[in-house]
Amino acid sequence: MTPPLQQVVDDWVAGDPDPAARAELQSLPDAELADRFAAPLTFGTAGLRGPLRAGPNGMNVAVVTRATAGIADWLQAKCLGGSVVVVGRDGRHGSAVFATTAAEVLAGAGFSVVLLPGTTPTPLLAYAVRALRAQLGVQITASHNPAGDNGYKVYLDGGAQLISPADREIEAAIAAVGPAAAVPRSPVEPAAAHSLRADYLARVAALARGTNRDLRIALTPLHGVGGNAVVEALRDAGFTDVHTVGRQFAPDPDFPTVAFPNPEEPGATDQLLDLAARVEADIAIALDPDADRCAVGVPAPDGWRMLTGDETGALLGNHLLAQQPDGSSPLVATTIVSSQMLGRIADARGARFARTLTGFKWLVRAGEGLVYAYEEAVGHCVAPDLVRDKDGISAAVVVADLAATLKSGGSTLLDALDTLAIEFGVHATAQVSRRVDHLDAITDIMANLRATLPTEIAGEPVTAEDLLDRRGQARTDAVILAGDHVRVVVRPSGTEPKLKCYLEAFEPVTSRADLPRARAAAEDALRACARFAARLE
Repeated sequence: MTPPLQQVVDDWVAGDPDPAARAELQSLPDAELADRFAAPLTFGTAGLRGPLRAGPNGMNVAVVTRATAGIADWLQAKCLGGSVVVVGRDGRHGSAVFATTAAEVLAGAGFSVVLLPGTTPTPLLAYAVRALRAQLGVQITASHNPAGDNGYKVYLDGGAQLISPADREIEAAIAAVGPAAAVPRSPVEPAAAHSLRADYLARVAALARGTNRDLRIALTPLHGVGGNAVVEALRDAGFTDVHTVGRQFAPDPDFPTVAFPNPEEPGATDQLLDLAARVEADIAIALDPDADRCAVGVPAPDGWRMLTGDETGALLGNHLLAQQPDGSSPLVATTIVSSQMLGRIADARGARFARTLTGFKWLVRAGEGLVYAYEEAVGHCVAPDLVRDKDGISAAVVVADLAATLKSGGSTLLDALDTLAIEFGVHATAQVSRRVDHLDAITDIMANLRATLPTEIAGEPVTAEDLLDRRGQARTDAVILAGDHVRVVVRPSGTEPKLKCYLEAFEPVTSRADLPRARAAAEDALRACARFAARLE
């Protein structure tokens, strides 16, 4: 029999080591307590993520303590007790105390803990796990989520995010942990990580292989922790003409100038593009708050605009494939929700191509010989042997290298996109997202879609593939609707309460003069796809 709510709450409060959290729970009405205790946070995209609040389904000291104790138990059950583990954090509210908590719990369980000092970009944590041959990395971050959230991201041996069945095994281990207050902790002093950071930045800077450095860059870290690191990496690579958005450069957990600290969100890069126009920059670069994503802005005939993740992905994929030695059989990868252009580029360049489920935990495991992977949500892995995850800092350096190389030849990133469109056709992409208050609404929409699968979108016949029908790790909650010229992928978000629809329209191009017609036709088809997505209910 399930214990009454009050007993569950009393037991949690008695075992919560944080007096402020205990007082918060004791002040809440029954309805709010029922919500807080409805279910614990679950392992989603490589760990935990949720609102900063007391109780089992929020991010707080008790949840971080129990999660870390469960991970420690899981590692010990795999005969990895006493191994090296690395802990880092971003600059969000609660991140400092959560990182200290995780480090002290791991130390209390007998592990050799490297607690990175101060704030740390997520790619540097992923690099540290690989460089130190650690068995575990924990990064306290909620990436680009709103200011009221925080999270707990887990990397395993080799510096890649964890995947099933490890996440389910860890979840079971966490459930078996007793009260947080009873979990042993040992003090941990922050490590001296200067050489680790210097090594990472030096290797990132070395990714710029071109010879031209005549490039003016506008840049923002969106109040996150990557500003100093990306400026240093660019400077070490030879790009010294960098102008930053002053109001957004220092870490600020309140993200005061943006509604959502995500460079994909409307308005988030307005100050960056204003700066780029004022200083007459060649390109603009925005990192997300933990610096694992990189968005790129360019001057266009009608003013500055941000490239889509798919546009940047095609440019970087083509650029990096051109650097591979003959006979190397390189592999590039993207996800089921991203554009089809990278696959066409790979085929023409004699490279291998893989398409995975969404998330870099899958992309970096796409296969041997991986040289580049991206997802449409402005995540790019430009050096898989350096960081086995998306890395906005290294992507910024490679983007700058490409833009400078193009500039030396009298062209731009937009010119390069035109060249790709002429060779491979126009691939116009967009995303329609619907934020919901309750996850049941997403479940209902997906069920209704599966019950009445469309046979036509934008006047074109489409066939449906339900990825719930797949087996093993390729199975996921998504539906792909595809025709010769349109493609729509519908899936729930893995990190936010959103239903996401990923849209693509393809139009062949016969010549450079045919580009305007092809782009207009693709945009018309894309709008029709968006109308279809808006009708889902």
